[in-house]
Amino acid sequence: MNGGTTVAAVRLDGVSKVYGRNGSAVRALDGVSVAIPRGSFTAVMGPSGSGKSTFLHCAAGLDRVTAGSAWLGGVEISGLNERRATEVRRERVGFVFQAFNLVPALTVRHNVTLPLRLTGRRIDRRRVEAALERVGLGGKADARPAELSGGQQQRVAIARALITEPDVVFGDEPTGALDTVTARSVLELLRGIVRESGQTVVMVTHDPVAASYADTVLFLADGRLVGEMTEPTAELVADRMTRMGAWA
Repeated sequence: MNGGTTVAAVRLDGVSKVYGRNGSAVRALDGVSVAIPRGSFTAVMGPSGSGKSTFLHCAAGLDRVTAGSAWLGGVEISGLNERRATEVRRERVGFVFQAFNLVPALTVRHNVTLPLRLTGRRIDRRRVEAALERVGLGGKADARPAELSGGQQQRVAIARALITEPDVVFGDEPTGALDTVTARSVLELLRGIVRESGQTVVMVTHDPVAASYADTVLFLADGRLVGEMTEPTAELVADRMTRMGAWA
């Protein structure tokens, strides 16, 4: 994937990640290079243990690379100390995970505004209400997570990821805990983020249907980038994963 002369939203240059040392060392990523354009939706797929989550963590600056470099926009996040890397993540990145990671004791409004509180930004009530309207939860600001369905909780998590207006939203199996209909609505919401706001979405998934919502699918195997597919369909993705032995 080539970002051309425009600075890519996410770029990995020869990234390797090794966990452990000596005989117990595990190479989770092995020389991965990719540039993900701004305003695109990219899915990352591969067999279990292929390095998908490690790819996401290194790209987002959650994990330090062992070799190579990771960039968010024009910032080499892999070269920053932990304090500065945390600041860049808070300013430029939103996260959506399979587990919604909401704080049970807090209302929807307070869960959504947590990233603003962490960065010391002023909390604009109208902005919060607009974020909830955007994800279809207008009127739910005072509810608590236990009062919401799984799909609604994931929508709160997406509103929380968007409240700081990040350049990139990273999703780690964001529909993995949802039923088919609810998953589709969440994927359409992520697709809309790219289309309407020009933000970038990078999503790890095991689901060919989820991957079909992306512009491009990257395939990993044994920590290496082994292919990519543009204009994916669920059928084409499933066939590629089958040929990779992902479901053998």
